[in-house]
Amino acid sequence: MCIEQCQSAPHRRRFLALSAANIAVASFWSRRATCAVPATNITVDEALARLKSGNEKFVAAPQLCALDLLKQRGEVAKAQTPWAAVIGCSDSRVPPELLFGGLGVGQIFVARNAGNMVDTATMGTIEYGAEHFGIPLFVVMGHSRCGAVAAACAVVEKHEKFPGSVGQMVNAIVPAARAVYGQSGDFVDNAVRESAKRTAQKIATESEIVGSLIKAQKVKVLAARYDLDSGQVEFLT
Repeated sequence: MCIEQCQSAPHRRRFLALSAANIAVASFWSRRATCAVPATNITVDEALARLKSGNEKFVAAPQLCALDLLKQRGEVAKAQTPWAAVIGCSDSRVPPELLFGGLGVGQIFVARNAGNMVDTATMGTIEYGAEHFGIPLFVVMGHSRCGAVAAACAVVEKHEKFPGSVGQMVNAIVPAARAVYGQSGDFVDNAVRESAKRTAQKIATESEIVGSLIKAQKVKVLAARYDLDSGQVEFLT
């Protein structure tokens, strides 16, 4: 009897802990649903048109991408209503706010890491933006000559290995590099495109929150490629 009680006690404690956690999560979403959280009224098509026109302005006349940041900072200090999100590379040459036309504060939700990949933290950021702010458009944006993708290509082509967390980061891109290895064209650039497409697909299929919003036609997830030389953003299909 004592053995049974001792064995069951941890199970009871675990059950109670899980129940408390579930109640806490349910309570959080219930409170959030009743809060006056601002949400964008921009549609998917409008958001995409804004990004495209902003990039055209950046390419044609980057000097016109001036910001009145002082005014904008005051306007969004209490609340934000971003109308698009970009999952981009942390490469210093690829700042989404600038290359989409000099967007100011409070306009786009941005998550950046080397190789524009999606881990747990990034997926949580995406889901938060979709559910909390009602962001309609998510863009996974790779770029030409990406170092992280080039490293993944080196793993496939030359069997190179990278130490520590860098190796884990690169390994996440390797499947995309393998998928295009041997295809015509530039290996790295093909992998950049493939990786962005796969990451967009991952967001759409592995997130229940995003997936349900896609089915409701409230959210769209796209892949894109930024060209370092021309400054142009190409939306991939």
